[in-house]
Amino acid sequence: MRKSEIIILVIILISLALAIYFYPLMPEKMASHWSAHGQVNGYMPKFWGLFLMPFISIGLFLLFILIPKIDPLKENIKKFRKYFDIFIILIILFLFYLYVLTIFWNIGARFNMVQFLIPAFGIIFYYAGVLVENAKRNWFIGIRTPWTLSNEKIWEKTHKIGGKLFKVAAIIAILGIFIPDYAIFFVIVPAIAVSFYTVFFSYFEYQKEIK
Repeated sequence: MRKSEIIILVIILISLALAIYFYPLMPEKMASHWSAHGQVNGYMPKFWGLFLMPFISIGLFLLFILIPKIDPLKENIKKFRKYFDIFIILIILFLFYLYVLTIFWNIGARFNMVQFLIPAFGIIFYYAGVLVENAKRNWFIGIRTPWTLSNEKIWEKTHKIGGKLFKVAAIIAILGIFIPDYAIFFVIVPAIAVSFYTVFFSYFEYQKEIK
């Protein structure tokens, strides 16, 4: 078993232990969703409020184990596997952090949920940039458009610029801490902009390449 897989299993086991411990202490309906302004606008039964996140983490863990095994270009994934492994750990840690914040809220703590999540989004975005910059052509990980998957050179060019843009998006997301009422837009808008830009970039670069 890989070291990253052991770390993820430990995080999941801690999540399940917290779910069992806090189950008698939770209200029958747990706050589970917050608006862009950090106000609660959704609830769920306490069983799902406590166990859904660990279940999601288990599902993602199994998916991340499967991807490098079934990808037709799995030899390329081996070339950047260490970056992929770290990214998986960060995703599971992000979910665990959100899970812990949810538990604290439901036992009486009060804070702006969105504002507390901003640093975590910043870390995820920044490391997504690192992963993207180092990703080699494959069918599951990276900026997968018809044009990047069709041409190695377009894949490399798109991922180099995409990696830098995700790092910029991370910095913009962090700035949302200082404007809590609009913090979510500092996360969503740059992420969408980077996604659209890299798709169009890969298309136009492919057109130039074939000409």
